[in-house]
Amino acid sequence: MSPDVTRQSTVLKSAAPISLSDEDHEPADAAPASDGAAATDHGITNDLVELLFFAYRDFVGDPDRMLAEYGFGRAHHRVLHFVYHYPGLTIAELLDILRITKQSLNRVLKDLIEQGHIVQKTGRSDRRQRLLYCSETGATLTAELTRVQVRRVARAIADPVGDGPKDAQDKSGFAAAQGFLMAMIEPEERAAVTSLMARRARSRP
Repeated sequence: MSPDVTRQSTVLKSAAPISLSDEDHEPADAAPASDGAAATDHGITNDLVELLFFAYRDFVGDPDRMLAEYGFGRAHHRVLHFVYHYPGLTIAELLDILRITKQSLNRVLKDLIEQGHIVQKTGRSDRRQRLLYCSETGATLTAELTRVQVRRVARAIADPVGDGPKDAQDKSGFAAAQGFLMAMIEPEERAAVTSLMARRARSRP
């Protein structure tokens, strides 16, 4: 077990459920953000949204390659992550966290249980409950997946790419956010991302 991976014993009941669905629940005709959200077409907000896409692409790319060796995908990673950090999680709690259908979860759990990464135990107070735990192999895999992502985030925090705007917008944290997100992207990909975003900027009226 990796000592640098923090584990929690219970789900934080006071926190709102975390949605990890791949679907975007924002209505297509949603109203634009109000004043103060920088929802202008000056490129600041658009740049951050676009950088977030590329940062996420590379953030999940590391574990994606590791998971592919097991025939797993991102859904398996999500289940492993929460079961590892919250041992004894119930099926109902996991469904609430992931916001997916029971059928979808059952397919992913079947893969993880059959390959010995997750084990189910009967609840003590309610024997109808199935409590989920990572096996030793599941815990080792999850710790490795977490480690590569933590390393990328830590590197980006320690050494952000300082190409952000140098004007008054810095006071709102845009430069810091832009530098962090750019640093999350693979170094060899940053020039292509910057070039693509510059093309979008030139296309604006």
